[in-house]
Amino acid sequence: MEASEIQEYSERLREGAEKSLTYVSLIIAGLAVLLAIVTVLGHRAHTHSVLEQTRAADQWNEYQARRMRVQMLQTESTLLSLQPSIDEAAARSKIAANKAQVTKWQAELAEDMEKARELETSVDREERQAARYDLGEEMIQIAVVLASITLLTRHPRYVIAALVLALAGVLIAASAFLVK
Repeated sequence: MEASEIQEYSERLREGAEKSLTYVSLIIAGLAVLLAIVTVLGHRAHTHSVLEQTRAADQWNEYQARRMRVQMLQTESTLLSLQPSIDEAAARSKIAANKAQVTKWQAELAEDMEKARELETSVDREERQAARYDLGEEMIQIAVVLASITLLTRHPRYVIAALVLALAGVLIAASAFLVK
């Protein structure tokens, strides 16, 4: 083999290596796009979880306030019934009005509690979705790093491992849509 043939062969090998590295670069770019999508979905899930948690806390506060009002009216009615009064009819009327209001508010208490529990269930679901997005995001990030190592080492096994990890990350992130 002559020197010119060796040089030509060497140039063909470099061109082939550069072409395969172009594919690796495109794979890395695709992984970066997937990573951005999963990251945004994860951030949105976390934000929605925080909003649902705030709504649940507000609902529990409303429940607690209504419950305190019920207890205050019950205490007032008890005091009115125990204490002597100049106008017994007015006291009985006030006790009856309090009792009607307590009955109404107690029915609303059950509704408030149910709404708060539904919101807490929604928070739990959102947090489970966000956790899946986070895990998928981490796996895709590792895939980007592995694929980048291929550019340094020129060994295709890293990009293959990166594609496997990225696929697993995408599947995990997609499973967030199945969370009930």
